[in-house]
Amino acid sequence: MIQFKQEVCGDLEIALRREWLETNGLGGFASSTIIGLNTRRYHGLLVAAMKPPVGRLVMLSKLEETLFIDGQSFDLAANRYPGAIHPQGFRYLKQFRLDPFPIFTYEVKGIEIEKTVLMVHGENSTVVQYELKKINHPESPNHLALEVRPLIAFRDYHSTTHENGAIRTAIDEKPGLASITPYEGLPSLHLAHNAAELNQTGDWYRNFEYDAERERGLDFSEDLFNPFVLRFDLHFGRQASVIASTEKREVANATEYRHAAITRRRSAVASSPVSDSFAEKLAASAEQYIVSRGDGKTVIAGYHWFSDWGRDTMIALPGLTLLTGKHELARSILRTFAKSVNQGMLPNRFPDGSEAPEYSTVDATLWFFEAARAFLEYSGDVDFVRAELYPVFADIIDWHTRGTRYAIKVDSNGLLTSGELDVQLTWMDAKVGDWVVTPRRGKPVEIQALWYNALCVMQDLAGRFGDEADQKRYRGIAIVASCSFNRLFWNEKDACLYDVVNEGSPDTAIRPNQIFAVSLVHSMLSPDRAKSVVAKVEKHLLTPYGLRSLAPSDPQYRGRYIGGPAERDSAYHQGAVWPWLIGPFITAYVKVNGGREPARAQSGEWLKPLHDHLSDGGLGHISEIFDGDAPHRPRGCIAQAWSVAEVLRAYVEDVKGLRPNVVK
Repeated sequence: MIQFKQEVCGDLEIALRREWLETNGLGGFASSTIIGLNTRRYHGLLVAAMKPPVGRLVMLSKLEETLFIDGQSFDLAANRYPGAIHPQGFRYLKQFRLDPFPIFTYEVKGIEIEKTVLMVHGENSTVVQYELKKINHPESPNHLALEVRPLIAFRDYHSTTHENGAIRTAIDEKPGLASITPYEGLPSLHLAHNAAELNQTGDWYRNFEYDAERERGLDFSEDLFNPFVLRFDLHFGRQASVIASTEKREVANATEYRHAAITRRRSAVASSPVSDSFAEKLAASAEQYIVSRGDGKTVIAGYHWFSDWGRDTMIALPGLTLLTGKHELARSILRTFAKSVNQGMLPNRFPDGSEAPEYSTVDATLWFFEAARAFLEYSGDVDFVRAELYPVFADIIDWHTRGTRYAIKVDSNGLLTSGELDVQLTWMDAKVGDWVVTPRRGKPVEIQALWYNALCVMQDLAGRFGDEADQKRYRGIAIVASCSFNRLFWNEKDACLYDVVNEGSPDTAIRPNQIFAVSLVHSMLSPDRAKSVVAKVEKHLLTPYGLRSLAPSDPQYRGRYIGGPAERDSAYHQGAVWPWLIGPFITAYVKVNGGREPARAQSGEWLKPLHDHLSDGGLGHISEIFDGDAPHRPRGCIAQAWSVAEVLRAYVEDVKGLRPNVVK
């Protein structure tokens, strides 16, 4: 449980930094701040995934509540309008807790009301319930009522909506169910309820302002439509309930949905391989990134705005599924992506719409091998790997050997070269117009580490499956690659690895990419060189929240991730801290120190700030990035799959020393 008392809820600056997130396993979600004041265009009570896991629409932005005590009104909502916060219902917010879903406790004149928000797994449905908990007043009121006004947006979650004459205001009303289809071609919103009465309104609420979008240099103003108002009589033991859904639901099912959600969250917590609050919170959060794609499963890279990306999925897969014993989910994810391999390449991402997958990546495909290696180590499912992955992997190696898209091809020295003008293929892929922020054409260091690792994985699999000819072939390419790598990439002057080697001078920028040459199971470096790389990364890049993407001493370093899209993209991989990188760093650190207890203990200390971060930002989650400069404010997505996954993996495998043969 994560909870905040009135001193936090009543402090706008502190409260608005803390955001809750509910997901539905389809890519849809509900999210806001702990005081219900929306600060993002992505905030909403029902953001539905109409083409799971994408096609996301903000259907129901929020519910505005007013409590009536013997006719006197008290607004519980909060919004930012130009120059004002109105109303200021957070003044009555006694407590917010995530237990296991968002629960808001309001107290007005001694009357305590609890509001609960949860999503139904596998449905585009959000349940909101209000319950009268206690009356701490010498004179009980004669009448308590609650008015709830739905505010709808009905737009793509990347945009905003504004007052218009095209909206359809008609309501299809039946006992306990109100439906509205505001725009042709969009789905209907159904609100099941147990209100005493419903009154049609048809009002526009104008000029909501979203602070986070203003900071990001994007459209931050929106108008929302209120089709009707629901009025509930409040009584002890009787919940006032609303189910907002793309399907027609019955409000009588609200309690059943709540119990199912609690059971599911308990199961997620119980899947943690370590029984402490840090691991259990991460294990509970890990489940929220696993979503459906067709008949299979995939991984949402981050909330609120990412879809499923090949690179992120493969990096996150061990921490999200294998450590928690969800081998069937891992199998489904690997199968989903194996079916999408084209010309020896894994998709970079699946777009939000119905467009074809994008294949503009060199590293996602290589991370596929590492994810499969980890899957086999944890599950022991040799038959699946042999039948469904090994043939795909063999085809990938062949494509890379003879050449595939974007000039990705094995060079004569056994190393993998890649890249075309104005195309970003590695994870450092920011681009502003025609400006490639981090040009890494040629031979990036982590690509060579991943390529060598993939060859060694294939050598092991070929040997296991009796494929002696290919086992020898993979070993031969790997040996050549290793010799070339050590000859070309070692920076003797700085005692570390170059970031990129190409036809010009090697790139001497100190970046975190070299850490993978140590952290991956199969490494090309000698123990002395590996230890030197870890020391260099620790000295220049390590922060309390992860690794910087560039050393502060570099002239190109940008310490703060702020401003409009162009300004932020220019800092994305030029100094921003990436928490997911703390995973491979800790693995490498423990590895070069022989797995001894002092190294594990030190690694545990390094992770403590991220434990604290679970209660600051996206609650229970780890942010996408942080500023490179102190105090390292969280930025980007509030919840990032590989951040959660890699921190959990490093904590379990390296700090706690629990490897597959002993993980329950």
